[in-house]
Amino acid sequence: MLTFQITEKDHCRRLESFLRNLLPASPFAYPRKLIKSGAVKLNDSTTTPDVFLAAGDSVTVKESSTLTTFLSPEPPSLDIIYEDDQIVVVNKPSGLPMHRTAESEQNLVDLGILFMLQRRTPCKLYPVNRLDRGTSGTVMMAKSSSSAGIFGRQVKETGLDKLYLALVEGHPQSGGVICEPLDDKESETRFEIMSAGSMYSLLSVIPISGRMHQIRRHLEMIGHPVVGDKRYGADPVPDLPGFALHSFKTVLTLPDERTIGLCSPLPEELLRLCEQGGIDRKDLLEALYKMI
Repeated sequence: MLTFQITEKDHCRRLESFLRNLLPASPFAYPRKLIKSGAVKLNDSTTTPDVFLAAGDSVTVKESSTLTTFLSPEPPSLDIIYEDDQIVVVNKPSGLPMHRTAESEQNLVDLGILFMLQRRTPCKLYPVNRLDRGTSGTVMMAKSSSSAGIFGRQVKETGLDKLYLALVEGHPQSGGVICEPLDDKESETRFEIMSAGSMYSLLSVIPISGRMHQIRRHLEMIGHPVVGDKRYGADPVPDLPGFALHSFKTVLTLPDERTIGLCSPLPEELLRLCEQGGIDRKDLLEALYKMI
């Protein structure tokens, strides 16, 4: 048996996603088959592909010659949160654009297409939802134009019940609703305070409407801009590739009408910023797990 201890980088990740990143060269269905066959245990108990992991958990996998050929000591270039024959959902790093904005610039779509090619499952990828370059977290790409249309309609109709985490400057007095119009259109952002440190506060944020840069603009309007977001009123943060806004949780309805919750673990730079701003890391990890 192979044993793996779950660290903070996989906190709040689905078990299937953990195995998928552990076995990046395997076909996308292989990790789920392993779990359902009983070859994978979580804390010495049989489990399911959709269970969420916590830092400190222990995952054991039955060793085989097939599994060994798929193991990789290096993390994959694409952090896959969920994949099936129609879509791939990834945890986008901050600072990476969705599309190429300059000649030969690295971007998520090209990175995804190259990953699929190297895995010998080539396909074109079509973004279904988008994140700003500086925002990290959950983003979806379809494997065909028809799938992009199906899931695109879902995004337009439901918004995917997306939950963001925003580390902001200062201390809002309480949670609430921001209804300031943006671009002459009705806009609504709801937020709650998760934790407050000496310098920063961590908010859980739900955008009800979908205006451009909505969360960033609304939080600037109430005097608490996203940390590192120079465009919308925040002080610069050295060495931060983007800003402290993370798309944490998405609820997706699959074509078979099964609903699945997907979470993207927080990047280390955001956890570190929270600590620097006076937020206890252990308490934060516990609060995140309660949100899933």
